[in-house]
Amino acid sequence: MFVVATVAYPWLLELLCVGAGLLVDRLSGRFVPAVLLPVLGAAALIALSQLSTYTSATAPLTPIVIVAVGAGGLALEWRRIKRAVLRPSSRGWQLWLPAVVYCVALAPVLAFGAVSFSAYNVLTDSAVHMMGADYLIRHGQEFAHLDLANSYGRYVVGYYGSGYPSGADTLFGASAFVLGVPLIWAFQPFNAFALALAVGPAWLLVRRAGLSGAWAALAGVVVTVPALVYAYELIASVKEVTGLALLLSLGALVVMHERWLAGPPRRVLPFALIAAGGISVLGVGFGAWILACVLPLVAVASRQVAARREPVRRLLLLVLTGLCVAAVAAWPTWSHAAASLRGAQSIASTSSPGNLTAPLQLIQVFGTWLSGLYTASPQGVGEVLSYAAIAVTALLVAVGVTHLWRHRQPVLGAWVAALIVLLAVVLIDATSWIDAKTLMLSSPIVLLLAWSGIAAILRAGNRPVAVVFALVLFGGVTASDVMQYAATDLAPPARYAELASLDSRFAGRGPTLFTDWDEYALYELRDLDIGGPNFLNPPPALAHVAAAHSAPVDLGRITPRKLLAYPLIITRVDPVASRPPAAYRLLWQGDYYEVWGRRPHASAPLAHLGLYDNARAGCTRVARIAATAAAHHGHLVVAVAPQIVNVDLHNPFPAGAYTGGQLELTAESGGVSSAFRVPRSGAWDLWLRGEIMPAVTVVLDGRAVVTLSDQLAGNDYNPDTIGPLHLRLRAGRHELTFIPSGSALAPGSAGEASLGRAFLTPPSGGRQEVLRTLAANAWRSLCGGHYDWIEADR
Repeated sequence: MFVVATVAYPWLLELLCVGAGLLVDRLSGRFVPAVLLPVLGAAALIALSQLSTYTSATAPLTPIVIVAVGAGGLALEWRRIKRAVLRPSSRGWQLWLPAVVYCVALAPVLAFGAVSFSAYNVLTDSAVHMMGADYLIRHGQEFAHLDLANSYGRYVVGYYGSGYPSGADTLFGASAFVLGVPLIWAFQPFNAFALALAVGPAWLLVRRAGLSGAWAALAGVVVTVPALVYAYELIASVKEVTGLALLLSLGALVVMHERWLAGPPRRVLPFALIAAGGISVLGVGFGAWILACVLPLVAVASRQVAARREPVRRLLLLVLTGLCVAAVAAWPTWSHAAASLRGAQSIASTSSPGNLTAPLQLIQVFGTWLSGLYTASPQGVGEVLSYAAIAVTALLVAVGVTHLWRHRQPVLGAWVAALIVLLAVVLIDATSWIDAKTLMLSSPIVLLLAWSGIAAILRAGNRPVAVVFALVLFGGVTASDVMQYAATDLAPPARYAELASLDSRFAGRGPTLFTDWDEYALYELRDLDIGGPNFLNPPPALAHVAAAHSAPVDLGRITPRKLLAYPLIITRVDPVASRPPAAYRLLWQGDYYEVWGRRPHASAPLAHLGLYDNARAGCTRVARIAATAAAHHGHLVVAVAPQIVNVDLHNPFPAGAYTGGQLELTAESGGVSSAFRVPRSGAWDLWLRGEIMPAVTVVLDGRAVVTLSDQLAGNDYNPDTIGPLHLRLRAGRHELTFIPSGSALAPGSAGEASLGRAFLTPPSGGRQEVLRTLAANAWRSLCGGHYDWIEADR
């Protein structure tokens, strides 16, 4: 699957996009440069996928439609392809630049050597895109049948039923369906491919700025992957990454206006399709960027009309043709324009910072940011070097602006100026969320100006100075991206493979209650109609259960009567997590999850006493529930908790070892040790709770037991439960040591490695809680004991 997802899938996408681009270019009069064909084809396929998923009847045909169009374009233009292959131009090697950017963008997954996606759970919007892409290809924009009493239906309707832009999702879903690649593993390759699409137009723009040959190739790559853009690609912000390629392509067509603006009306087709693609991908808000691209064209056309070189009638016909094409190509978005506009206004006015702990800084637009997180400021030497590189970049930008003015690149200069003005307007009156997106889309434009400054220095004959400055630009961006690569957390493939198996095994048997905080389960368990009380969109009946979004869910705090609405309950394998009520039995257990099924004809208990975290049962509360059982001639059912031996992780450790209650394991601090005692000799299971991305070796009494890595669950509220590690111990004292041991070159080597809890239980081979049944009048034997819960049953 790894090779299919990371190699075969992007090659298929490339062929489909090139084929569609060739077809559009043929219809337009064959004037589009080869490096723009993949972006043009992507825009065309976005339009087709949007139209085919507009109705549920045609949605499943979307993969067939995009293959037919892509293959048709390749077949019709086969002679042109053959000539390009047999007689490559002197610049043919630059067509491989997208492959370079793709490998840079996907570097964490490629180095990981297994299917995954990067910056795990930094921004869980990617879970929505996976779920939405799957739903739209299977059902189209038909939402009436969805169950709005559970999270899955509420997410789909809340996003895609309210004008949420889905252009990138429909292309992503349709292309992945062609090869049968699970969307969860195709998502990061798709984002890397979308970013690689941007290098073609970036290369054309730096050539117009005055660079050529290897200089243009290097500049094209650097312009495409500045720190902020790379950060957005790592967190799989698919809309912004895809929108960037479309924006740069519009800019390339603007500066190439002489090829099409004075031609027949059909030549507006590429510009109109790419503009429509941007509307479909980013919503009506992309209209501001389109306006910034149209204004220079209006100025050019006005001069041509004033000089009587162009008839007004022909220009009006060209404009009318472009508007018609854009209206049809982005029709699903236009038809929900009111809802899309409300969504854009909501985002623009929201006080929620999303994953931003603080607004991004304006200087991040200069491309260098020597911090592992784009949301955190550089520290120490990194801060000094960042500001130095930013200062050099700002100087080059000033030189570049002068260069464009002096060497008569008015259209390129006007386009860049319009985008900078747009950036300034947005920063004056917008939320931090919108500011961040705008800074990201503007960063390549700023770096384009900086490389224009390099072109000015080369033109002046100062090649050594140009080399030094180019090294600063290249080194700053590269070092920034490497630091983000090292800090990237990757999704654990084994756990998601287990979830996928559950979806196949229990499909159609929902609705299902899901107690783990993991919004990617919305895609993996899409056929189980799942509801998560701690999701952003919880089931209304259970919205009060979790203390907050992403907070832990304790089944002991949910009224059993409400639980009976769910035939299935899926919980994590965790010996101290609350067991479902007696009405449920264990159907299946894996390495990570347990599936509980409601017993046939099960009814709610007479009373239920939940004891959070196996608390001690007070006699007063036990007597009360026993009285209820006796009054109905019933009995008591008790979920007996396992014996727990806690490992004290709060011994005195080096300063700074604790952050937010978690023991941080870093290479600088070395190994940390803690002692514990077991009451008897024999077999024990060791369980760890934490987030471990880089490798950590677990050492028991001086002997290495196991090396753990890639064990993540998502956040500090719901740390991953790792285990069990099977041990044989003698009674008495033992010492447990955790030693960071990962390679500095591994993805996530600077990622999270923390522990919040370590404990041991007797081995069980399965669910550790045992149910006991006893007569109501025997309730005194329960006083003071530690239990999961106590029920009064008939």
